[in-house]
Amino acid sequence: MGTARLLLSSEGLWTIFGATGAIIFFGRFCVQWVASEIQKKSVIPIAFWYMSSVGSLMQFIYAVHLGSPGAAFGQCFNIVVYVRNLVHIWRERGQLTRALNIGIHTAAGLIVSVAAVFTALTWRAEITGTLALNPEEAARNWFWLGVWGAGQGLFFLRFLVQWAATEIKKKSVVPTVFWYFSLAAALLQSAHFFERRDWIFAIAMVATIVIYSRNLMLIYARRRREAMQDEPQ
Repeated sequence: MGTARLLLSSEGLWTIFGATGAIIFFGRFCVQWVASEIQKKSVIPIAFWYMSSVGSLMQFIYAVHLGSPGAAFGQCFNIVVYVRNLVHIWRERGQLTRALNIGIHTAAGLIVSVAAVFTALTWRAEITGTLALNPEEAARNWFWLGVWGAGQGLFFLRFLVQWAATEIKKKSVVPTVFWYFSLAAALLQSAHFFERRDWIFAIAMVATIVIYSRNLMLIYARRRREAMQDEPQ
């Protein structure tokens, strides 16, 4: 009964919501991993982008509830990248209607606008709280926010590169450097979340490190196979 009451409490429901969002958001890479193992090469199935969109929104809401500035900022603008990839996939498949194109971009714009406001409020609360700390504690907090910032910069850069490659080729593609940036960013951000004891974000982030590494292994294994096939017999 005690466990049931805890789960049905306000905080228990928030934990379930956050964990569900993490499973969807970070589970997208498990789906991507399985698809890559089946095809013996690094691929991104369309389910990855749907899970990215839904999971990102849920994780953002949970991050705002926790008052986690890093997690909130990290999810704030991602929906734009996910939507653009879906748009290119739908266009390539002949599924993109004018109404769908306008509707999905409008929805993404509204989500980002609202998210930006909540992200700013979350960061204002974090900065106000940090300024109230003693100098030693404040310095420690700024350091770990800096670690988060470095990781977040790499996370944004990976999707900026992926987005640019996608826009250039007019189809959803993922360059190899995406996985290098992802791996480095995950290491930095997992350290930040563990230090803050944001356990759901920390554990989920660590789980992705294995997947990022495996994608790099598959990419280079495929290149070796192709190089061997091109060698004169």
